Parts: sequence; C-alpha cells; structure tokens
Amino acid sequence: MLEDIREKSQGLTAKIILGLIILTFAVAGVGSYTNSVDTSVATVNGESISQQDFNKAYQAQRNRMAQQFGEMFETLSNDANYMANFRQGVLDNLINEKLIDQASSDLAIRVSDERLKETIRQMPEFQVDGSFDNNRYLAIINQAGFFQSSDFRDYLRTEMVRRQLSQALVSSEFNLPYQEKLQSNLQNQTRDIRFATIASEQFKANVEVTDEEINNYYVANQVRFENKEQVKVDYVSLDVSEIAKNITVTDEELAQYYQENISDFTEEEKRRISHILIEFNEDEAAAKEIAESILVRVKQGEDFAELAKELSHDTFSGENGGDLEWLEPGVMEENFDEAAIALTNIGDTTELIKTSFGFHIIKLTELQAEKIQTLAQVKDELRSKVSNDRAQDQFFALQQELARISFEFPDSLDDAASEVGAKVQTSPWLTRQGNTAPFNNPKVIEAAFSDLVLQDNMNSDVIEVNDDIAVVLRLNTFQEANVKPLEEVKAQIATTLTSQKATELAQETIDELLAQFKNGGDISEQLTALNSKFETKEQVARYSADIDQSISRAAFVLPHPQTGEVSASSAALSNGDLALVQVQAVQVADKPAEPNLSKQQVSQLAQSAYKSFVDSLKVGAKITRRAVSEPVNAF
Repeated sequence: MLEDIREKSQGLTAKIILGLIILTFAVAGVGSYTNSVDTSVATVNGESISQQDFNKAYQAQRNRMAQQFGEMFETLSNDANYMANFRQGVLDNLINEKLIDQASSDLAIRVSDERLKETIRQMPEFQVDGSFDNNRYLAIINQAGFFQSSDFRDYLRTEMVRRQLSQALVSSEFNLPYQEKLQSNLQNQTRDIRFATIASEQFKANVEVTDEEINNYYVANQVRFENKEQVKVDYVSLDVSEIAKNITVTDEELAQYYQENISDFTEEEKRRISHILIEFNEDEAAAKEIAESILVRVKQGEDFAELAKELSHDTFSGENGGDLEWLEPGVMEENFDEAAIALTNIGDTTELIKTSFGFHIIKLTELQAEKIQTLAQVKDELRSKVSNDRAQDQFFALQQELARISFEFPDSLDDAASEVGAKVQTSPWLTRQGNTAPFNNPKVIEAAFSDLVLQDNMNSDVIEVNDDIAVVLRLNTFQEANVKPLEEVKAQIATTLTSQKATELAQETIDELLAQFKNGGDISEQLTALNSKFETKEQVARYSADIDQSISRAAFVLPHPQTGEVSASSAALSNGDLALVQVQAVQVADKPAEPNLSKQQVSQLAQSAYKSFVDSLKVGAKITRRAVSEPVNAF
C-alpha cells in the first residue's frame, strides 16, 4: 500500500498540487498559516479584550455571586436569559476597565516602582508577626494564579492606577448644608390628601371581546403560552435516614458506646473568678508591698469587689468588682490557672500570685460541679446517633456500588436498584427550575437535562444531593417546549382582554372626571354613581403603608396646592382599579437630618460622577463587541 502511495505521489497531478502549495507559502509566507484566529470578545479603541481575560473575569464574578447568594444563584444560573445578561454584564465591566486604563494613560497617571514595592510590603496578607515575609508573599500570589511575581506586580499596578483615577473623581464630590436640609425636608414631608377609587370591574359588563382580538393577542404573545420543556426521570435514591431505619442497635451496644464516649456527656467543673491586679510598673518591690497590704485587707473581711473597683490596675474587670467571668484554662498564665483551680469553696481567695502582668489576688465567686448525663438520659439520642453513624458507613459503600453497577449497565436502573436494595422510582414532571426536593438541586436538574440522559438515553453519574442523599437518573419521558393551542388558552386571553378593556374604560371615565374636577366642578354625584366617594387621609408620609403605594406616589408627585387651583391626578392601582388623587395641604417637618444622610448624599454624587465620566469616555470611543457564550471551563 505504501508503495502504491509513493508511486502516485510522483505523478503529474501530485506535482502540480505540491507546486501550488510551495508557491502559496512563498507569496503569503508561512505566518499566514500559523497566525491564530482572533478570539477577542471586544475591541476598545483598537485594543483587544481576549477570550482568556473574559473567562477569568467571568469565573471570578461567578464565584463571588455563588459565595454571596449560594443556592439562589445556582437556581438563577439555570436560566439561560439570566446568564446571557450576566455574561454581558461581565463584558461591559471589562470594556469600562479598558476605557479607564486608556484614560489613565492619556492623563499620564502612573504608579512608581517604589510605591508599588511599599504597598506590597505593607499588605497584611503578606506579613508574619508584623513584618513582610517573602515566602508567604510568593505562596499567596501563586495560590491566586500569579505564577510570577512580575505578573502580580503588573496586576496591582493597574489596579492602583485605576484607583487613583476613580478616587480623584469620587473624592472631589461634596454636598452643601442646604442640600442636606432640602433632602431631609423632602424625606420628612407629609401631605393631606383625599382620593376616590374607581373599580374597573363594574365596566366589564360593557366590554365585548371578538375572536379576532383573541387570535391577534395569541399570535402577538406566543411566549406567554409556552409549555416549558419538561422531563420525567426514573431514579434510584440512597438516603441515610432510610438506611438508618433498618439498623438495629442493642442496649449493650449503646452502653459500650456511652462508656467509650463518656466525655461527650460530661460537663466539666466550671469556676467563676474575680481578681485584683497590681502591676509591676518600674518597681516590683513596691508593687508587691501594695498587693500584700490589699491581701491583708481582704483577709480582714473587707469587700473584695469594692477593693477591686478602688485599687485594681485591671480597670475593665475592676468596674465589675474584679469579675473575670468563667475561667477558661490557658487564657491566663499557668500559675494563675493552677491557683484558681486550687480554690475549693466559694469565697476562698489565694495568696499573692505572680505573673508577667503583676501580682494577683484571686477569689472564687461561683462553682459548678462536674455534671455527667446518665445513659438513661441520653439513650434515645444515642440510639439515633449510633444508627445514623452506621447508616452513614453503609451509605458510602452503597453509593460506590450504585455508581459501579449503573455505569456497567447504563441502559437500565434495575440492576443497580437490586444491588443496593432500593426501588426504581419515577419523578414528577421536572422543569429547569421550580421543582420540589430533591429535584430542586441544581446538580440534579443539570443531569436530568444533560445530553447523557436526554440524547444518549443512558444512566447519569451518581449525584450527591447532599451529605445524606445520592441519586442516579435515567430518562423516562421528555416533552419539548411548545406553544399551547389557542383553544386551551382562549378563555384566559378573553379574561385578560376583558380586564384591559375595562381598565381603559375606567381610565376614560376618570380622565373626564379629573378634567371636570380641575375646572372646579362638583363630581360627587358621578362618584356616587360609580360606587365611589372621596376618602381623606391627613399627614400621609412619603412611604406610608396605610394606603396603596400607587396613591402615595401620585400624591408626592403633584405640585403644592395653590389658591384657585386644584392639585390632582389619577393613579393606576396594582389590581387594575384607578384612583383620583388630590393634594390638599403640604407639611414640612423641621427635623434634624439623619446622622448618615450627608455621607449617603456624597456617596450618591460620587457614584453618579464616576458613571458620567465612564459614559463620557464611551461617547468618543470605538467599541466593537462580539457575542460571548458560556466559557467551556465555567464549572
């Protein structure tokens, strides 16, 4: 065969092809064949943001969100639309950072090598016993992914330059006293209002909805009537609590466990102590003389607590009569602990005890004897614990066996279930979110909708739902996403359109009433005919919980009432009803501003200034974006 290939390669056709290849290399150069494809996710004024940079930023942000929100974020991450917006947000941040870097360069903002070194040396993360430790520095930056110290220095230099620019913008913001006063007055302002609510329900009798309108609404709102993709899975579950039910623990075994772990049921003797401390200062002999004189007074029966308040150099405990609360061995020095433990009766005091702090007189104020719970007291708790411990051991062994059998026989769960003594069960219909336990676990849902289960029709890997539950899944039934037929949702659409039209009729009615009311007309009769009337509320706060928020928002948007003018408007309520709202009076409460109001205002101004600066950089920038997808190594 090789001989045949060699002969054919000597033919005219082969030589022509080889010649063309050589000619192409000669004209274009080898580089045209070796240049990598541009995989950047964006360019900002000609500078690229690489896919690698995006992946790092994406993973870092994802980790932060997972740490902050836990399972809530895991649930959100199953939503394709949410994650698309999440990725776009990461890209937006990278573009903003690139613009800031370019602006810093144009403004000649620099960080010197000396300042960079000093910053690194002062970072507490790199210090041991208050001093910079180079080995710790290298270990920490390597753990963070900086395998060369120069990489970390470059990263830190960039961050410090960005911080210089942002701080220059942020620190220049300030608020004036009148602004703080104005904000305080607005927050504390109250209004006297009256409002009349008009129910849209009463207009439904005059509404007609045609089949054409229903069909048009159905066509225009297909996404509202989608059945999400669903899957039913067969599964085998291992549960520690279920295994424990089949484990019998004898009384002899409980007694043996109790004796072997008696310390777990023992509450050690506890001592509460007080002390009087006389520090050495510069003259140890003088300190000892003072301490001895105090000890004499204690032995003569003077009140220990009063002496501690008056004479102890430990002023913190002295304020409480020298009380150090319950003794924790090892907190004080060894000879202090030994002396305190030697006290046997409440009220006993020691002789002078010398430590590095000074001379102490110690008093025992409370004593709790050692307490040991009897076997009878803890028997039920022990039985549960021992059975659970044994179940946990069986659980791990069965989990390994479940993984092995379900892998060796991937087209059925029967063998695996039989081997671990479980039953094959069938789940309810599952969607990508909103399921009940254990199917609300993100790892379970990810497996249920994986290609391995849906496309290859094989058993999933063993999924550890938590420390006590593990499952294996396989496909039972899959239902693709589809749009519900019109007949199924026709009544729902008719109800929606009826409500919309009723609200529109109510809006037309209230607009007419509002115009008449503002012109000084009396609308009480019309309101009565609409089963409504004005209701008065005095001194309503901006965020009052006493009335519908839509009404209070409308009231605080309206201008102050003026003589000869009516300050009124309409408001749409969350239930589809409408309200006519009038402001009758405004009260400004002259209260002192909240303590942190000034800081809040400055912070808001600073954030606004920074955002405006970044937005101004975007105006003249040439920015090209490319679609960003889920990084392959996102998990």
